Amino acid sequence: MGRRCWFGPAPARVGWPHPRGPAAPAGQPRVGEPGPYKAAGPSLLLLLLFLLLLLPPLPPLPPAAMLRLLLLLALLGAAGSLPAPLLRRRRSASLPVGPYQTRYLRQQVCQFRELNIHRRMGIAFLLSTIDHFGFDENGTFQQRYLVADQHWKKDNGPILFYTGNEGDIEWFCNNTGFMWDVAGELNAMLVFAEHRYYGESLPFGNESFSDSKHLNYLTSEQALADFAVLVEYLKTTIAGAKHSPVIAIGGSYGGMLAAWFRMKYPHVVVGALAASAPIWQFGDLVPCGTFFSIVTNDFKKSGKGCSESIRNSWNAINHLSSTDAGLQWLSNTFHLCSPLKTPQDAAVLKNWLSETWVNLAMVDYPYKADFLQLLPAWPIQEVCKFLKDPSLSDKLLLQNVFQAVNLYYNYTGEASCLDVSQTATKSLGEMGWYYQACTEMVMPLCTDGVHDMFEPQKWDFDALSEECYRMWGVRPRLSWILSMYGGKNISSHSNIIFSNGGLDPWSAGGVTQNITDSLVAVVIPDGAHHLDLRSRNPLDPKSVQQARATEICLMKEWIEKARHSH
Repeated sequence: MGRRCWFGPAPARVGWPHPRGPAAPAGQPRVGEPGPYKAAGPSLLLLLLFLLLLLPPLPPLPPAAMLRLLLLLALLGAAGSLPAPLLRRRRSASLPVGPYQTRYLRQQVCQFRELNIHRRMGIAFLLSTIDHFGFDENGTFQQRYLVADQHWKKDNGPILFYTGNEGDIEWFCNNTGFMWDVAGELNAMLVFAEHRYYGESLPFGNESFSDSKHLNYLTSEQALADFAVLVEYLKTTIAGAKHSPVIAIGGSYGGMLAAWFRMKYPHVVVGALAASAPIWQFGDLVPCGTFFSIVTNDFKKSGKGCSESIRNSWNAINHLSSTDAGLQWLSNTFHLCSPLKTPQDAAVLKNWLSETWVNLAMVDYPYKADFLQLLPAWPIQEVCKFLKDPSLSDKLLLQNVFQAVNLYYNYTGEASCLDVSQTATKSLGEMGWYYQACTEMVMPLCTDGVHDMFEPQKWDFDALSEECYRMWGVRPRLSWILSMYGGKNISSHSNIIFSNGGLDPWSAGGVTQNITDSLVAVVIPDGAHHLDLRSRNPLDPKSVQQARATEICLMKEWIEKARHSH
């Protein structure tokens, strides 16, 4: 690792700083700075400021109400608006601009609810190419990104660049407090880049998901090219950023992208922190059943009889779903929004339950959090309090299973029914991810019912291929990711941290041992899905504090080395 990297958390930085974004093209304001109207009417601005100072302070909104308000304002395109944004246009043929140009500047607040922390960011859109690798499709789209530079050292200070994944970038901003915690210590600018086809970064607007022709440009390669273009744009348009070292940071699929970004564009980013990044969950690099074995172990360790109760629940559902009366009983017992009518509906119920157990393993955090759902601290332990006796009769056992899943979906007590079509936050772009899983993101998973608590299910690539063809008219390429990014043959690369939590099932496909001195594995035994990327919390286990200290130390080494090269 070069210089010895110490263990121990660095001080957190919080507050309400005023961000400034990247330099904008001529005639447009920079994020956080007044627009062109300032010269024409500064007295009006001063008058408004004076009137605001005379107003009495408003009582703070509760965190939940504030989040709902911010989401509503974001949807309306008016959150903390700067000089009025242009009307939204998804295609750019009529815009008299070059191939890459920033548009639509405003501000947004990223909120960390469990710590009651708010941070301001600038929001901007970069006009980016739809197809970076061909010459026939010359259209462009507006890629959204968030910028905060209140801690940035403007003389080539570092840039921490979040490689956005399968969802709304503001949601990932809200759940990546680590970057905010270290921005002051590293004198870093923060950039959160939205992945194409997710959030507001839709290449073809409302037509983006209409057919496979429009979806053809939804690939990890195109997304990485977007990120590379955005970094180069920022470095050439922001004064003092020309030689700023850039570190890619991401979690889950975003962590995979961060690692691949460093591999494919080492001249653009000096290093990467790839948290909970299952870059080896492809082909036959790892056993397909390890993922679900980790989920099972999480439940087994969290309560006696817990995993066994879940294992026995499948047969109980099978027994009851064989009759109309049993289907009705299941519908009533689980308070389903849509009643079960056929055995196929019961199969959907079982899939929903399986996804619930997996999601609980991913978000088994040591404190109350709102990632996929609002949940208490160590939620699996709370769930397992309902699942102590696997020998109960079918109906009693399933009544307990309902109590367990109700904690996941209805911790607030506000839900009137449970929807088996929804397992996670709506901020995730499920449709886009389904397409990616049907093309290049083919990750084999299987269960055997012996080493795990799930019904046996073999990995069946042919069945997946048929389903993908039925849905999208495309067939997945099983080995393409291995060909594109090298599989386990990555020792020629450098400066990548692979962090994985011992509780996270995705660690099954992650890098958990050092490959070289600069391809470093950081294992967090008490960590769930990218716990190290979340904000520091007084309830953090020692293992994640040590992991973050190692990550910060290595990033400082990369930054120092990059500075010496210029």
